Amino acid sequence: MGVVMFYHLTRSTPAETLAMLLSRAVAQGWRVMVRGTDRGALERLDMQLWQGPPEAFLPHGMQGGPHDADQPVLIGTGEISNAAKGLFLLDGAGVTVDEARGLERVWLLFDGGDGAQLAAAREKWKALTAAGLAAQYWSEESGRWEKKAEKG
Repeated sequence: MGVVMFYHLTRSTPAETLAMLLSRAVAQGWRVMVRGTDRGALERLDMQLWQGPPEAFLPHGMQGGPHDADQPVLIGTGEISNAAKGLFLLDGAGVTVDEARGLERVWLLFDGGDGAQLAAAREKWKALTAAGLAAQYWSEESGRWEKKAEKG
């Protein structure tokens, strides 16, 4: 059982934070899934990853293709289908307690300026930590990422 990491975005965009965290996860040798709720937003993210600098390239693919199981980074709205050790949640995407228990890491990125996302993140924190999962809360309010809270 790993850790659920809550990233409260106040300065960075989800794409900027995701790129930083994805590169770290891939460097660890982990397969990861990026789960969102808006297929169009995920397709834009896919294009951003393809258009980045060559030295920062992250091998990835959109879910639903013939090679989902082979993707180091799989982007989609569905279940994990690439044997991922980590799961990124964007735009209010969900994770069950059982699913989170089976992963090394879950990263939940939420927009601090969006009241609905903030409330949903608080509810997920309560539900996941009540189920015994370890959690960390990270904030960039000071201008750099700092761990502000930890449970479990």
